[in-house]
Amino acid sequence: MSIARVTEISATSTQSFDDAVARGIGRASKTLRNVESAWIKDSNVHVTDGKVSEFRVNMSVTFLLDE
Repeated sequence: MSIARVTEISATSTQSFDDAVARGIGRASKTLRNVESAWIKDSNVHVTDGKVSEFRVNMSVTFLLDE
């Protein structure tokens, strides 16, 4: 039987939502072992001078605890 934990993280990108998700998962994987999945809870953009300047995602990342 596996036991998992969920933690919430936020990530940003100037490129796209996909890039923000990839950056968030990449960074989480440096600290958390056994990352299994992520649920994108919220996505929004920051607007500067009428243009999208930053993509933001808030996600719940699930990782398995060591046995």
